[in-house]
Amino acid sequence: MAENLKTVSENRQARHEYFILESLEAGIELTGTEIKSIRQGGVNLKDAWIAIEDGEAFVKQMHISPYEKGNIFNKDPLRERKLLMHKREIMRLYGQVKQGGLTLIPISMYFKGSRIKVQVGLCKGKKLHDKRDSMAERDAKRTIDRAIKERNR
Repeated sequence: MAENLKTVSENRQARHEYFILESLEAGIELTGTEIKSIRQGGVNLKDAWIAIEDGEAFVKQMHISPYEKGNIFNKDPLRERKLLMHKREIMRLYGQVKQGGLTLIPISMYFKGSRIKVQVGLCKGKKLHDKRDSMAERDAKRTIDRAIKERNR
């Protein structure tokens, strides 16, 4: 059964700043005007991060633009939003974050059918030399691909 996935937003900076060790899918608690704004592409995950408080996971600093026709029903664009995950998953992630110095970052947001899902990444920060290594690796791959393309003409 093929699932209908439509990516709404990606956190490209997360792939540059962190090693993504594991990724999970989570639901998110939203209001009606926020969903309408997300359908129009009004979401930004760039500075977003995930905190675990009292056994619940919350996305912080995720910006969802106010819906133009929402008037009084619009919420604060930067309010914290609850992630919907199993308690056991949340506690396992909490243990890894506290023990290993890791971070939880929202990697992408997408529609799965009619529901909005967030891909949560368990990440470890990259040092400056790691970023340089990954940039050099990407450039080398690009050069090799160009050479192969030229040769096959």
